[in-house]
Amino acid sequence: MQQATISPQDTLVVSALAVAVALGLTLTTPTIGIQAVLGFLVVLVAFTSVSAALYLLIASMLLSPEVAIGRIEGRGVGGRELSFRMDDILLVVIGFSWLVKNILYRDLALFRETPLNRPIAVYMVVCVIATLIGTLNGHVRPATGFFFVLKYFEYFFVFFMVVNHVRTQQQVVSLIVALLATGLIISLYAIYQIPTGQRASAPFEGEVGEPNTLGGYLVFLLSIITGLLLHMKTGPIRLALLALGGFGVLALMATLSRSSYLAGAVLLLAVGMTQWRRPRVLTLLLLIVALIPLFAPANVKQRVNETFFGRQYGGEIKVGNVALDLSTTERLNSWAYVLKDWVHDPLLGRGITGYAWADAQYVKIIGETGLAGLVAFGFLIYRLWRCARESFLSQTDPFAKGLAHGFLLGLVAMLAHGIGANTFIIIRIMEPFWLCAGLVMLLPALSAEPDLVTRQQRPV
Repeated sequence: MQQATISPQDTLVVSALAVAVALGLTLTTPTIGIQAVLGFLVVLVAFTSVSAALYLLIASMLLSPEVAIGRIEGRGVGGRELSFRMDDILLVVIGFSWLVKNILYRDLALFRETPLNRPIAVYMVVCVIATLIGTLNGHVRPATGFFFVLKYFEYFFVFFMVVNHVRTQQQVVSLIVALLATGLIISLYAIYQIPTGQRASAPFEGEVGEPNTLGGYLVFLLSIITGLLLHMKTGPIRLALLALGGFGVLALMATLSRSSYLAGAVLLLAVGMTQWRRPRVLTLLLLIVALIPLFAPANVKQRVNETFFGRQYGGEIKVGNVALDLSTTERLNSWAYVLKDWVHDPLLGRGITGYAWADAQYVKIIGETGLAGLVAFGFLIYRLWRCARESFLSQTDPFAKGLAHGFLLGLVAMLAHGIGANTFIIIRIMEPFWLCAGLVMLLPALSAEPDLVTRQQRPV
């Protein structure tokens, strides 16, 4: 086995950082000193082993604290919190380490070529231009727009970090196992909250949780589990996936998130549409659909029913003779506000953060980046779907095929989740999403490598 070696450049950089930290410790308090040492250790891990940094990032996706540093008021409905999390810091550290390594080792590629590079670049250019114009027109505060656009780059950075540093199928398996293990911890934490009577949310979210975010994360996790279950035949592995899926479903119910329930229903529909030639799978799916209304907890049934039969306060939107609940009415009114105002800036919208929020991904896109942003986003999703489907069709290994299938199911489910949430800008959903996107994008190249090795070793 080839052992890792530390180059003179790595030694020089790490030594310089160690000296800087040592000097700083003599000039600061013990608390700040401990924080500086921990930060140095993170930098050391990120710089010397990107693989280890990826595992740290997976663990921090829903298990790191979120710290609000201010509130932003804007147009539209309500306001938004400006916050940072541990994985924000970790991504900055890894990105800095990445740039330093590219300076020291010029043979490293900063961005590995993939079919998604151009769609991502187009979407980000549209976001930047729309935000700059929105700033000039007074719709966007410069600092706010800058930091939120930077967060958009952060989501895609996860993708590029994966495709640049994962080199073997074993790494793919290990990263997915780490992702599922983190999902198990999150699911158990959500189930632990059920006796409190409150809606379940992820850890470290402060006094006000985000059940909708947790719900979207769980639906995506269940999509990956479903894809693996459909293709992996090993008994113990399937039992472990079934158990994890069961915990995930219980946790999803505890969120009481209707957008997540919709995404879960679309996930079941997508499974049925892709597995209609497998009688056992289809029978099991129909059985699940039939049993859910019978065995779902009372609060879940109430949460779904109150959308159309909840308490009326006056002014609710009516669909025929049925009045929607107040929450749904306010959400639809916020959509109408954005769309009504959008006609004044139809091409590029108001810029990122030009509106406070509109609780729907597609309304948000068209309000902030206009038709150009909607087309760029559609182009990105189309290319992502096509590449993931090609990856799925090219695979023969059960794990790889299951992962690609699960990602396709997750993509469809997240598009449905985006009807009632800003799914594609929520970091706790997008980090695992783009991590899996990067892994799926690599599968065709990684699966071809063993064949190449075999051909090279074959005698002439």
